[in-house]
Amino acid sequence: VQLQACGGGLVQTGGSLRVSCVGSGDTLSGYTVGWFRQAPGKGREFVAAIVRIGGSPSYASSVKGRFTISRDNPKNTVYLEMSSLGPEDTAVYYCEADRRSWIGILAPQYGYWGQGTLVTVSS
Repeated sequence: VQLQACGGGLVQTGGSLRVSCVGSGDTLSGYTVGWFRQAPGKGREFVAAIVRIGGSPSYASSVKGRFTISRDNPKNTVYLEMSSLGPEDTAVYYCEADRRSWIGILAPQYGYWGQGTLVTVSS
């Protein structure tokens, strides 16, 4: 599967944004999909993930209650809806995928990834 993250942009503190992970070459519903982010000078950080075929989502404590991960199977897309954004959420957001049926919180646990999309939250 090939992945393309898109939808990033500039948003003010307290605002909302939705980023998308569009799959091609295979059906994303057959993959566990995770969102990670990397801020300047920092390592890649787990944000959220959803298990393949209707599984439950999982969130990092820093985003729980503010971010929602969801699937749109007809569009072969996984979304990350972000609200109550703050400057600490500024990062490049990446989506990654793997065929296993459990959620990994480390980026190397996923076998597929694409280019990220930049989210900038202004204060």
